[in-house]
Amino acid sequence: MTGTTPTSALAGLRVIDAASLAAAPLVATYLAEFGAEVIKVEDPNAGDALRAWGVRKDGVGLMWKSVARNKKPVTANLRTSAGQELLKQLAGEADVIIFNTRPSTLEKWGLDYESLRETHPHLIYLHITAFGEGGPDTDRPGFGTLGEAMSGFAHTTGEADGPPTLPSFMLADGVASLNAVYAVLIALYHRDVRGGGGQKIDVNLVEPLARLLEQSVLTFDQLGENPARTGNRWAITVPRNTYKTQDGRWIVMSGSAPSIALRVYKAIGRPELVDDPAYADPQQRLQRADEIDAMVADWIGAHPFDDVMRIFADEQVAVAPVYDAEQLLADPHHQARGTFVRMPDADLGSMRVQVPVPRLSVTPGRVEHLGRELGADSSEIYASWLGLDEARIGELRAAGAV
Repeated sequence: MTGTTPTSALAGLRVIDAASLAAAPLVATYLAEFGAEVIKVEDPNAGDALRAWGVRKDGVGLMWKSVARNKKPVTANLRTSAGQELLKQLAGEADVIIFNTRPSTLEKWGLDYESLRETHPHLIYLHITAFGEGGPDTDRPGFGTLGEAMSGFAHTTGEADGPPTLPSFMLADGVASLNAVYAVLIALYHRDVRGGGGQKIDVNLVEPLARLLEQSVLTFDQLGENPARTGNRWAITVPRNTYKTQDGRWIVMSGSAPSIALRVYKAIGRPELVDDPAYADPQQRLQRADEIDAMVADWIGAHPFDDVMRIFADEQVAVAPVYDAEQLLADPHHQARGTFVRMPDADLGSMRVQVPVPRLSVTPGRVEHLGRELGADSSEIYASWLGLDEARIGELRAAGAV
């Protein structure tokens, strides 16, 4: 949903995004979508690295435009004492502050949690790092790719005889950001509803993704087995794979629920298998995974895409086409839901972005604007939050602090 909404659930919440790149800034993005006032603090000389990261058009980073939606950019040079002092003053006016700088650097700048807690006990302090605090890797730098490797994701992804496979998108960052958002809301509830004070939230890029892959740990702990790569198949259910139709389209199918798996037999003209325990019982079915998968693949390969989708739909089988970006945007269901919206932009003219994912009936999220130019709101924020006049802001600019 775009524009002003009837009610913004997080209206009045003040958030400082003093982080860079993906995971930590995404937390601020999600909060901004639901009404929080988010100021984006950037170095005045370079800005957030996300501005120049990834695919660009005419020198404009496309991911920056989306991740920085609804945020108010200000500049503060945190390598200067004046810039550090500015951020400390802003923290006194905020509810939440978000960092992903290494702990040792924050301590050197006097922006670590212990330092800020002394003067700002109300503050919710979110710190996202590569590995989390309290171990030998506390201060080690890292990115989502390392999280995708160390969480076990890459080990279980790819063909059985192929190398460990990494995702082509920021998976670990995204999963970490979602964990961090609900942690922030828990901390705010504890502070504002339960009467507690502020607190520190420690999130890293390994553990949130490892939690989703916990089945591997459980299997090893209880059975002594390390799950191996199985391509697009899954060792706990069949059929589950990608399949190519007669006319070259790809579809996916999941038989995770036993009732769905049995419907597949009817759809491919083998209804007798529904009553055969060797094929109907979930555990016995796994013993014939290769046979069943080949049976399904052969049937799909002998039929054109439209027929496959229609027949499976008639039998209520869980099946879906494999979309590229163009097909995703053209999907009638997403068009009906307004999943993507075209937003005006001063740099790009306009750009389509995805609207906030959760759909709340009373307090929906919204996209007000895309990422703005460096320091666009510095004067307004320093005046409204800290009461600085233009002369003082000019002095700070001249000194290289903003």
